Amino acid sequence: MYKTGVLNSDISKVLSDLGHTDKIMIADCGLPVPEHIPKIDLALAFGKPSFLDVFNVVSEHMVIEQLTVATEIEDYNNQLFEVLKNENLNIDSVSHEELKVLSKDVKAIIRTGEATPYANVILTSGVLF
Repeated sequence: MYKTGVLNSDISKVLSDLGHTDKIMIADCGLPVPEHIPKIDLALAFGKPSFLDVFNVVSEHMVIEQLTVATEIEDYNNQLFEVLKNENLNIDSVSHEELKVLSKDVKAIIRTGEATPYANVILTSGVLF
């Protein structure tokens, strides 16, 4: 059995395969997932697991160069936006419609049970050196 790290084998594999500037997405339970993008579905019920539960585990094991969020998060989910700002990471914002377009180029989308508006983020992989 895996001693440390992410226990979900699909997430562990995606994180292990990331190179510099590759992207993954953590999404709420309502975001449409493009057909050709692998969906790692963790949603059990509304709010379970939460966006932050998943984000915190993924960010512990991934070098994140940039976050991309929907501009609308500032007005409609400011509490989550403030938490993300406190991560001291570079944050880019685009419209929600543009974020959905960008989701077509990620390596995988991790679907959470989050049921609050605009709880979606694209994570761009950085490097350790």
